[in-house]
Amino acid sequence: MLTDFLQYDFLRNTFLTGLLIGIIAPLLGTFIVVRRLSLIADALSHVTLAGIAFGLMLEKKFAVTMITPLYSGMVFSVIGSVLIEKLRRVYKAYQEIAIPIIMSAGVGLSVIFISVADGFNTELFNYLFGSVSAVSRNDFLTILGISIFIMLVVALFYKELFTLSFDEEHATISGLHAKSIHLLFIVLTALVIAASIRIVGVLLVSALMTLPVAASMRLAKGFKQMTIISVLFGEVSVVIGLVTGYYLDIPPGGTIVMAAVVILLVSIGIKHFSFRPSKAYRT
Repeated sequence: MLTDFLQYDFLRNTFLTGLLIGIIAPLLGTFIVVRRLSLIADALSHVTLAGIAFGLMLEKKFAVTMITPLYSGMVFSVIGSVLIEKLRRVYKAYQEIAIPIIMSAGVGLSVIFISVADGFNTELFNYLFGSVSAVSRNDFLTILGISIFIMLVVALFYKELFTLSFDEEHATISGLHAKSIHLLFIVLTALVIAASIRIVGVLLVSALMTLPVAASMRLAKGFKQMTIISVLFGEVSVVIGLVTGYYLDIPPGGTIVMAAVVILLVSIGIKHFSFRPSKAYRT
């Protein structure tokens, strides 16, 4: 793949985009897992799918090319994140219900838009499961901008995000603007999902945000170490998945996720056997 990577622009764009996704997805996924909000990624991915289907419908039915599916998916994802936060305030005693509400709405809109656009096509399939050849130069530049923005925000608000992740009540009492920080956090999650769909696919992006984190939790001794290891696992998963998908001629989303699953199983095995007592001390 290295020769092709140097020769073809689309592969270079895909590989560089994959490296960016391998950083920002586990980076934000660490906060998501610690806050026990893993299902938010699934909900927003379904809303993103609705946005993509809406963009494809505009292209096919109304010849509107100004709004690409990537951008329409991004807009829908951000709107979905804001609505989740609004619903969490409406259902204060049952805040988790906001996630299935938005997920259901995303699925319903997806079915409607896909049906109006005359069903599935190759481009929609690429958005669902990722593609090695689907990342254009403009897509790469957009995702690069999103990645830089996310990393800057996480660096600037790291203490606030950390405090909010482990003790939201204490964060509120201590004067932290918990609602604003949470809204910012969920919007960042929406942007990560929208940025990842070209490589991993809408249906599999949540796995890249959680599996590397789950693997790092078995090995890390602190939150910062867990973040670093999860990013490392994310990068390894993306590189292995892209190379494997390229040579097997299959969507890279599946191979990326399976690489992450293997890493998770290995980390669980290492943790299990490293703490296994020796025969001399067994009773």
